[in-house]
Amino acid sequence: MGLELKYPFLLVLLIPVFFLIFLYFKQIRNSRTSEKVVIGCFRTIFFLLIVFALTMPQLLLPIKEESIIFLVDRSASFEDAEDAVLEWLDESLQSKKGNQTFAIASFANETMVEQSFSNKKTVVEAFNGKLKSGETNLEEGIGFAASMMKKEGSGRIILLSDGNETAGMSKDAAKLLKNQKIELDYVQFKQKFREDMAITKLDVPPTLYEGETVNITVSIISNVEKSADLRISLNNKDFLHEKIKVKEGHNEFSFSHSPSEPGMAIYKAELGAEKDTFIENNALYAATNVKGTPRVLVVQGNQEDPLAQILQSSGLIVDKLIPEKLPTTLAGFLQYQSIIFNNVPGTKVSGQQMNLIEKAVKEFGTGFVMFGGEESFGLGGYFKTPIENLLPVDMDIKGKKEMPSLGLVIVIDRSGSMNGNKLTLAKEAAARSVDLLREKDTLGFIAFDDRPWVIVETAPLDNKKKVIEKIRSVSVGGGTNIYPALEKAYQELKDLKLQRKHIILLTDGQSAAGGDYQSLIEDGKKNNVTMSTVALGSDADRNLLEDLAGQGSGRFYDVTDASVIPSILSRETVMTTRTYIEDNPFYPVVQPYPEWTPFFQNGIPKMNAYIAVTAKNRAQVPIISEKKDPILAEWHYGLGTTFAFTSDMTGKWSGDWAKWANWPQFLNQVIAKSLPQFDSEPFRFTIEKENDNTVVHLKATEDQFLPLDVSVVSQDGSVMETNSKPTAPGEFEVSFPNNPGMYFLRVKQTTEDGQDKLFQTGFSVPYSEEYLLKGTNKELLKELAAITGGKELKSAKEAFRPLKQKSKTKEPISQQLLLAAFLLLVFEIMIRRLGFQPFYFLLRFLKKTPKKGEEDRTESLQQLAKAKAKAKASAENKREVIKEESKNETAKEKLPKQEQQTVDNRKKNIPVVSLAEKEERMKRLLEAKKRKK
Repeated sequence: MGLELKYPFLLVLLIPVFFLIFLYFKQIRNSRTSEKVVIGCFRTIFFLLIVFALTMPQLLLPIKEESIIFLVDRSASFEDAEDAVLEWLDESLQSKKGNQTFAIASFANETMVEQSFSNKKTVVEAFNGKLKSGETNLEEGIGFAASMMKKEGSGRIILLSDGNETAGMSKDAAKLLKNQKIELDYVQFKQKFREDMAITKLDVPPTLYEGETVNITVSIISNVEKSADLRISLNNKDFLHEKIKVKEGHNEFSFSHSPSEPGMAIYKAELGAEKDTFIENNALYAATNVKGTPRVLVVQGNQEDPLAQILQSSGLIVDKLIPEKLPTTLAGFLQYQSIIFNNVPGTKVSGQQMNLIEKAVKEFGTGFVMFGGEESFGLGGYFKTPIENLLPVDMDIKGKKEMPSLGLVIVIDRSGSMNGNKLTLAKEAAARSVDLLREKDTLGFIAFDDRPWVIVETAPLDNKKKVIEKIRSVSVGGGTNIYPALEKAYQELKDLKLQRKHIILLTDGQSAAGGDYQSLIEDGKKNNVTMSTVALGSDADRNLLEDLAGQGSGRFYDVTDASVIPSILSRETVMTTRTYIEDNPFYPVVQPYPEWTPFFQNGIPKMNAYIAVTAKNRAQVPIISEKKDPILAEWHYGLGTTFAFTSDMTGKWSGDWAKWANWPQFLNQVIAKSLPQFDSEPFRFTIEKENDNTVVHLKATEDQFLPLDVSVVSQDGSVMETNSKPTAPGEFEVSFPNNPGMYFLRVKQTTEDGQDKLFQTGFSVPYSEEYLLKGTNKELLKELAAITGGKELKSAKEAFRPLKQKSKTKEPISQQLLLAAFLLLVFEIMIRRLGFQPFYFLLRFLKKTPKKGEEDRTESLQQLAKAKAKAKASAENKREVIKEESKNETAKEKLPKQEQQTVDNRKKNIPVVSLAEKEERMKRLLEAKKRKK
């Protein structure tokens, strides 16, 4: 047991205390009494207690309990040691003592508890926690284990790891352990030999020219000599596949290639070998910009129109794709300078693909052009999609047209199979349809499982927000029975006096019971009710749903990607009104824009039809209809330029425009204006890993002091959260969380004259070094143990050896000291104000009470003492009287008779009481009576 003062510097207050006490005793030196001495001692002790309490003294009491935490590495490089670790843990517990508790935690890129603190000598049979094994974060693991320790308990952390740290700074964590007086021991395990080879480098020049021959270097490291398959691809197209001989150690292979297509080129090297431990280290990416003739992507159905031929004839490289074959990664879109949607329905483009196109336009300046037709713009289902966001027009007419009255009932499956993303997207789709409707339109919403549930009564829309809340509140139910729900929808619509009445049915399953669908639909047709159906997933009854749509004069949608559901429902809502198509032939009006007016010097061709849209606020509209609706609109979205041409390409809608002499030049102008303008190598960059971040170092070739706008986007279109800062004139550092994969970098720098310099490239963040077999890092483990006073454990029994530093609990005693000071203050006041008597009476009261016999004996002795004192006083009084008589005998005669009688009485031993004595006795008698009362 020891003593610790939290604020020992306050002991300096003892100096004035001792000075005051010294002055006090000096003052009472000449008139010293026992009372004053006791008061001085009390005051001295009182002040000492107060000062001592202010220093916050704490008793240090030893803690017998000891905590041991086994910290197990479960990263990829150490995963084969799991059985050996469990066996070692079981053996170590045999030496555990009764005052020791233990826990088990595991870590990799994150940490978790495998077994809480326990006194029992049993361990888990297997590690059950699921961890991301791609990194070894020793710092987080050690910090987590330290947080498990009791605040004031003795402890030890035993690290079971290979010590190959790939994230964090474990030495910093070890220093904190030292401050907490926690020991860190480690155990080395001999791991099994595992064959592995890895691609460590794929080297491609950052920029190339179309047709230029370039050397591609692939570096491979292996711990065994054997054959392997090497594939190298460009934009997901293999151009090399060779069988190579890999030697043990470092290998380097070189190949030549000539890229034939301009744009962003993504090279990928892949390695395949038998009995290879890690597949994560068998692939690497590299990106380069191939300069040359611009390359554009034309997306359209199977229709034949001259758009692709017109663009090719102008010298552009054109790729044609159907919407089902669109790329699913950002790299697939960045290889094109512009993307053209030619009458493409949004129901065939997934939500993810729309997001990737939006990121390509906004972040990297890729152009985008949408041409009209029966399956484009609002009729294509693009309402409230990323494509609508990037276009210069809104799909909704926003009340410009007098639309026919509409009644719409949406019937959606809520059975158990719709759980998750399916039902969420279906509800979102219904919510979008509500936004498209006018306040006076009629809407109903029915969800069904084994029976129909009316969520929104079929009635005119009064409160869109409330209706959307009801729709989004639908939860998953039970089975699937379509007919009752469909019958309910027809009943809701058939008697309504509306110009358009339509039902949309969506399900992902097969009905448990049948019904007379034909009679139901025929009866609905008599009341002008139509129906479209959506089959979601492979389990839906496609034959039934396609038949129902055919009979109901609607459309059938076969959906495999649930993300297109919102586009389908918004398309159906628009298609039902049919008023989005303006099909009265007219002559467009050309606005005075210098780059467009020269095409129309010889007149403006006649146009048959277009899709009604609304121009956005910042959009330029060079060509409008007679009703002032946009025919051609353009604007800048992020770094990209986008166009909307609301008529078609075939001539069915565009009329005389398809036969117009300037038609090819007009189309080329639209596409050319959409192409991005990139600067030639304004930056050089390097990539490196620092702690848990990927850091891009940029160096400007000129304009060194201008700020940068930097964006980093992953393959799936996610914009990374970056931290950008200048590090030197013309040098910048961009960091973001480290995750392996392909990324794309866009840099914009605005010059003093307002011009934008753009630079884009791609780069690969390689796999973690966790997937490189390096053996045990003995040096790091030894250093961590040395910092904390731990050691390497050669035997499992050493795990529970006594701790070097016993922890102690701190028990504050300030309150007790203050209480003692208070009591002393009370006694000191009693002595000063009441004298010693109350203090003595208190002492007597605290003495032990005597027995009965002792009480009687004490009382008799007290009475005897009183009698003796009284007799002694009487004798002394008599002697005084005789003396007085002898002195005054001669004067007796001179006295009055009464006084002479008094003298005689004294001679005869008769007590003589003076007048003063009589008065004193009367006062005592009166006081006695008062006390009795």
